[in-house]
Amino acid sequence: MNSKHQYVELSDGHFIPPMGLGTYKLQEVPNSKVTEATKIAIEAGFRHIDCAYVYQVEEEVGLAIRSKIADGTVKREDIFYTSKLWSTFHQPDLVQSCLERSLEKLCFNYVDLYLIHLPMAMKTGEELYPIDENGKIIYDTADLCAIWEAMEQCKDVGLAKSIGVSNFNSRQLEMILNKPGLRYKPVCNQDFSISVFSPSVDQSAPVLLDDPVLGALAIKHKQSPALIALRYQLQRGVVVLVKSFNEKRIKENIQVFDFELTAEDMKDLDGLNRNFRYVTFKSAADHPNYPFADEY
Repeated sequence: MNSKHQYVELSDGHFIPPMGLGTYKLQEVPNSKVTEATKIAIEAGFRHIDCAYVYQVEEEVGLAIRSKIADGTVKREDIFYTSKLWSTFHQPDLVQSCLERSLEKLCFNYVDLYLIHLPMAMKTGEELYPIDENGKIIYDTADLCAIWEAMEQCKDVGLAKSIGVSNFNSRQLEMILNKPGLRYKPVCNQDFSISVFSPSVDQSAPVLLDDPVLGALAIKHKQSPALIALRYQLQRGVVVLVKSFNEKRIKENIQVFDFELTAEDMKDLDGLNRNFRYVTFKSAADHPNYPFADEY
């Protein structure tokens, strides 16, 4: 199987590559690493790049993509680029301006997918994480349905081909789906829990990649446990994001399209479910729109 010829159809008729490169980085990692990793990923066959306003690396990602366009590796239409609305722009009149800032950094005319990053609003302003004198994030209130209408406007004017949400629970998603006058349904609810490679998980959490079932399947298919976990999600129809600044690992990840798991393999992996969420944003658990208090 070749990743270049595999796509998942979104509800609006557009198509998304099933695996994307995540570009979030820790503060101590130089921004230049993001540019380098994005170039390597595109050369290896990645066509889906996931980023966000809050990551503060869209200028570097845009530089990498444009360089691969300039050298003939890809055309702009070959790349599926995702960006996200940050929580300090959760006012209807600020939504488009956040997207326009991203586009300016990227030197793009449009993004392929624009998501509401979180359902939790923060105080508007230039600070990404506004905090009070006690070091606590300053929350804000927002009408998610009104925010969605502003997202629809971004699609109307051609700044985003598709729009969706991220980290919403089912109740928040249904609120948008059931709103009067809905013109575009969210094409996806991107959730960090689908990412099988988490750079900083709780040490008390289950260590997925050390599970003996994964280990046995890795030996059977002559692949790494990480690739088995990744392949499992892909065969479930889940669009997955992988992040690495290591050239060898980036190239290894794309090999997930070179093998398939059997129905029996999939059944064995289904049995590993622990109903455990690795990323919970516990620091914002008292926000009125905190999404993870609900079961799903």
